[in-house]
Amino acid sequence: MAIEHQLSAEAGSKFNQLCALRSNDIADEACSHVRAFPLLNQAATLAPNVPATHELHFAVPMTGAVLWTLNARLDSAMLSVLLLSHSEARIVFVDYQLLEIAQGTLDLLTQKTDTKPPILVLIAVSEGSSDTSPTICTSNTYEYGSLLETGDGGFEIRRPRSEWDPISVNYTSGTTPRPKGYRGAYLNALSTVLLHGIGSMPVYLWTVSMFHCNGWCLTWGVAAQGGTNICLRKVNPKHIFDNIVQYNVTHMGGAPTVLNMIVNSPVSDWRPLPRKVEIMTGGSPPMPQIVFRMEELGFGVNQLYGLTESYGPGTYCSLKPEWDSLPSIEGSKLKARQGVQHLGLEEVDIKDPVTMESVTPDGNTVGEIMLRGNTVMSGWLGSGDLAVKHPDNYIDRSEGPVERYNHIRGREHKYS
Repeated sequence: MAIEHQLSAEAGSKFNQLCALRSNDIADEACSHVRAFPLLNQAATLAPNVPATHELHFAVPMTGAVLWTLNARLDSAMLSVLLLSHSEARIVFVDYQLLEIAQGTLDLLTQKTDTKPPILVLIAVSEGSSDTSPTICTSNTYEYGSLLETGDGGFEIRRPRSEWDPISVNYTSGTTPRPKGYRGAYLNALSTVLLHGIGSMPVYLWTVSMFHCNGWCLTWGVAAQGGTNICLRKVNPKHIFDNIVQYNVTHMGGAPTVLNMIVNSPVSDWRPLPRKVEIMTGGSPPMPQIVFRMEELGFGVNQLYGLTESYGPGTYCSLKPEWDSLPSIEGSKLKARQGVQHLGLEEVDIKDPVTMESVTPDGNTVGEIMLRGNTVMSGWLGSGDLAVKHPDNYIDRSEGPVERYNHIRGREHKYS
């Protein structure tokens, strides 16, 4: 099930029943307007972390379509390029707060091509919110909730022909002038559950954007474990602590900026946690001091590393019991490393990108992180990220050795 922050009612009943209902309704109504919703057709979302976004991660694939999760932080110009040049989506689900950007995108599409613009489905204000939904008066626009009420409960789910069929398309976070698209298959989209240690019936707080690698694949992973999803439109420390206490949250995730936001927030925002909350963090390496302060607040920090091309997380810092007996800062330094590959990857190594030879695992020799396995593209993936490998085979992207390398070579390298 999915619950939106500050709403009194749940978004639906049991999760599987809810997803089946959403799939039936969305597929039937979409079919009636575009004549067909054939296998490998495209549907896009432009929305923050709200229950509808989570529901569409199931409903769209269940119609046989591929889900395109558009970055809600892009402007109309970039979105029009992605929709026109890449997805050719025939239906776009848009949150009411992003309607102006979406309409600007569709206007640009109309100017650039004679192709009929996609159907726009508005995700309106949730019941209990003080906001007001915008008014739209076009024949090619529908409202999400009303659309579901007209669906066919007898719609038959269109299942994938094989595990290699695409389920979604995601974009890199934009470190290059134009984001690069990545197509993900049904195969191996659940490895994050294993490396996050998610047991049955978790309560997951959504502080990772669902348009980033499908929320690191936990849109599906939490459901696979029968969990509850707590959706946040906007991430701030007070909402994080309030929701953890209200819903007894077990897991969450976020970039180091989220951790920094939490530990540097006013003490008045803090609340005693009802239990230890496991938080996955990835992106740029967190400072050991931040890891230490998060643990003081009652969080268990799990460091990850990955890319859009690897379904999100590809490695994790597997914690060792003996680290608990070390001085706090020393233990935090070990926990801030990017660690070893998860079970879905065959191999992760640090290599010289020219010779493709493995670097010496001495914690000092810098090379490029490369990954191979089911959750990456064919062959080796050269990540472009610099790191070292320690004698215990844990990889480490901390700034010290990488900065020394860049200083010696006279180059600048930014974390992806």
